[in-house]
Amino acid sequence: MRVIRVDHTGGPEMLTASEQPAPEPAANEVLVGVAAAGVNFIDTYQRSGAYPRDLPFVPGLEAAGTVVAVGADVAHIAEGDRVAFAQVPGSYAELVAAPAERVVPVPAEVDDRTAAALLLQGMTAHYLTSHTFPLASGSTALVLAAAGGVGRLLVQLAKQYGATVLATTSTDDKAEVARSAGADHVIRYRDVDMVAAVSEATDGVGADVVYDSVGADTFHASLDCLRPRGTMVLYGQSSGRVEPIDPQLLATKGSLCLTRPTLAHHVADAAEFNWRASELFEEVATQRLDVRVDRTWPLAQAAEAHRCLEAGRTTGKLLLEP
Repeated sequence: MRVIRVDHTGGPEMLTASEQPAPEPAANEVLVGVAAAGVNFIDTYQRSGAYPRDLPFVPGLEAAGTVVAVGADVAHIAEGDRVAFAQVPGSYAELVAAPAERVVPVPAEVDDRTAAALLLQGMTAHYLTSHTFPLASGSTALVLAAAGGVGRLLVQLAKQYGATVLATTSTDDKAEVARSAGADHVIRYRDVDMVAAVSEATDGVGADVVYDSVGADTFHASLDCLRPRGTMVLYGQSSGRVEPIDPQLLATKGSLCLTRPTLAHHVADAAEFNWRASELFEEVATQRLDVRVDRTWPLAQAAEAHRCLEAGRTTGKLLLEP
């Protein structure tokens, strides 16, 4: 089968097309023929070596497709089922043997591309808005990179909770994407002072929570956008790792809370994984949540997908199709 492999860490050119034997599903696994695989920032971190993995490895953590074989101990999934999976390494491939507890059925109303685009970014937006900082009517949330894959879903879920959403984007086109997702205020953060814009939009109060996936370039400004006792949620680092800070800084800026969550700890068992995934698919199937696929590439062009993602040239999800 065809796969994309990383033999040495580095730039996108480290993603090379290769052939390797097809896997056999273990007793608790299903073998999925991949129709589309999601491309995520964590894939670029692993490829670059920022998040170390044993070499060589096949990148990717999510995909959708059709079950082609089932392990002996799997009872709830059958050959021929349309499924999606997440938190399963090696999805840049034609076939993936995935643990059955990380595989969920895809409703008939949801196509393969949408299913592949939804799980990792959707479950991230889900836990951020429901658990990391539980939003409610009257909350004010600042969402950075609001036109990106997670950001656009965050905006939509935040509005469902009744929050006022301030969204940052870098271009007019991305600003329109954020508005169409429901953002109440859009801030072109490269053209204006983000802190001043947030202060103006909140009558000088500041945001209750900042969802920041950018990292190094925005971290300190994000802290300054919070009200006293606000919560800074750093969940990504697209611009680089944040340098260490003195915790006293949080006190001087208003007794702020700082958290660095990750998806793995919010889908730690099969029950939680299935609950989050099922809620998201229901939202999509009933058209309450819109998933935007920015573009797709053939599997062999994975390097170009990574370049596009790292350059910030996206307004939604990137997919690879074997």
